[in-house]
Amino acid sequence: MIIGSHVAMKAPKMLVGSAEEAHSYGANAMMIFTGAPQNTRRKDVSEMRIPEGQALLKEYGIDHIIGHAPYIVNLGNTVKPDKLPFGISFMHDEFLRADALGIEAISFHPGAHLTAEPDVALKQIGQALNEAIMPNQKVSVAIETMAGKGTEVGITFEQIAEIFDNCQQNDKLSVTMDTCHMSDAGYDVKNDFDGVLNEFDHIIGLDKLSVIHLNDSKNDMGSHKDRHDDIGFGKIGFDALSYVAHHPQLENVPKIMETPYVKKDENDKKGVAPYKAEIEMLRNNVFDPEMKNKLIAGE
Repeated sequence: MIIGSHVAMKAPKMLVGSAEEAHSYGANAMMIFTGAPQNTRRKDVSEMRIPEGQALLKEYGIDHIIGHAPYIVNLGNTVKPDKLPFGISFMHDEFLRADALGIEAISFHPGAHLTAEPDVALKQIGQALNEAIMPNQKVSVAIETMAGKGTEVGITFEQIAEIFDNCQQNDKLSVTMDTCHMSDAGYDVKNDFDGVLNEFDHIIGLDKLSVIHLNDSKNDMGSHKDRHDDIGFGKIGFDALSYVAHHPQLENVPKIMETPYVKKDENDKKGVAPYKAEIEMLRNNVFDPEMKNKLIAGE
């Protein structure tokens, strides 16, 4: 099983710290942002301690690095067309950073249509990605399935296929399946994941699936709310998510968790990372209903 979680990449350790954190969870994959997800300020790659980090990753047997583009970039924004050139330029540079870091696929929230029709935004996103993509880049741009809150696009496989159709260099595109987002969008991940996978294969193709974000959901199917929960503690449940994690057709697809830290109460600002415990549960295919209590108790 190829499994890991989001890990931090921050000064002074940068990629070295990311490798150490992922290793502490017993992961063989990890996901990083190249900087804060809420802004577009980025350090030069020369400051990211890439050679040292890559050496540690090799030592730890962490063979898959996934990236994530910042949330703030909206290539579907037709209301402020003056913002589009910056978004294209930033994503172009983000792909350069990803290649320097050895990232194999970078998950990308496609954006929101705001006041335009979804098709208008989907066309603009595809064309903008086509401008940002370099023919010789190694990183795949993994369009993420979205929950459908607000005016988000990318909430159906058909919408993602439209982005592919509007990007001439779509050989550099792939897909990130987020289990929480898909459930919130109305796909029955809990009871019929094989049906969901079959639909995806017919509309886009399983060969285009490069990442799975393995998250439970705090909300019912079709809620369009996008609120992640810890594995087994949400509305999707452990059995369904472990089925995804062990699915024979997805054996070579990295599974990345973005589940919330476990907190003692509402005053606990930091919490405890659940990823080591979640990875153990999934690898053993056994749910521990006491996982959160054990983490809080420091066990």
